[in-house]
Amino acid sequence: MKLKNKTAIITGGTSGIGKATALLFAAEGANLIVTGRRSEKGKAVETECRQKGVRCVFVEADHTQLEDCQRVVDVALKEFNQIDILFNNAGIVTKGTADTTPEDVWLDTLNINVTAVWHMCKLVIPQMKKQGKGVIVNNGSDWSVVAGKNALPYIMSKGAVGMMTKAMALDYARENIRVNAVCPGDTFVDRWMEKGYFEGSDPVTIEEAIKESSAYIPMGRFGRPEEIANAVLFLASDDSSFVTGHLLLVDGGNTAQ
Repeated sequence: MKLKNKTAIITGGTSGIGKATALLFAAEGANLIVTGRRSEKGKAVETECRQKGVRCVFVEADHTQLEDCQRVVDVALKEFNQIDILFNNAGIVTKGTADTTPEDVWLDTLNINVTAVWHMCKLVIPQMKKQGKGVIVNNGSDWSVVAGKNALPYIMSKGAVGMMTKAMALDYARENIRVNAVCPGDTFVDRWMEKGYFEGSDPVTIEEAIKESSAYIPMGRFGRPEEIANAVLFLASDDSSFVTGHLLLVDGGNTAQ
């Protein structure tokens, strides 16, 4: 019960890393606000979390819209009167190079992966100041610290998340607000099975994913959402009470190469 009596907001919590983190936080005693664009999946996560004996409210939200971000924070304060943890998990994966990336893809990536993170932080930090403490965990990537090919908009956005994390950590360290980022490597999530998730590509099969990951990841496999959630829990809990401004790589050794 590392998060007993804590209230956490998890954006993009309807599947993958967000859902795994919501379920783990619930098991650790946190009351939750879970957000996402897919209402049916969100309600299912809400039910699963409540079955663990905590309060959970799903809020349908598009975090590219400041009004939606404000509504999420308003609901959290109305329901729980406190915000102890913010996990900025919502994001998209996009591909492209400098000359092949369409303008709309660039702007969409910037809006959801960077601006939405800033908006949520901007809105919760005043409450955390009022409380005298708080924890923010941003979802970065191993591409927050190294680059790759044919993914310029995504790499740009995750690099920005990394530096935003460090800057905010310095700005609020004396106010007892810790800001860190979890930086997953390739993680096998259910969205990979959906056609078009990677800019019109075909669905990724489990067999293809295993073959691809074993070729370049030192541990020979993709990560699991639950493994990333465990790292988020560490950063969100008092286990990391002297950790701020840190980018925690959870990538099977990929960036050690």
